[in-house]
Amino acid sequence: MGKRPLIEEALKKVRNRYELVHAASKLAKRLYETGAESYVTEEGVPLKKTVIAIDEIAKGRAVIIRPSTSENKE
Repeated sequence: MGKRPLIEEALKKVRNRYELVHAASKLAKRLYETGAESYVTEEGVPLKKTVIAIDEIAKGRAVIIRPSTSENKE
């Protein structure tokens, strides 16, 4: 993983930037709640959970569950 998350790659996995922000924030919150280990850069700097979440989305390791359109109409 580089210094910055692969934003452009993550955007290919979602419909728009809003969906990326929403998904990344939910995943980051789950990482904090579960006490997941932080990744460390080559320089020894720990990465924030939001950076880890965006990287997971970019690499396709996180699945984004979208509500069906019939649920939205009710």
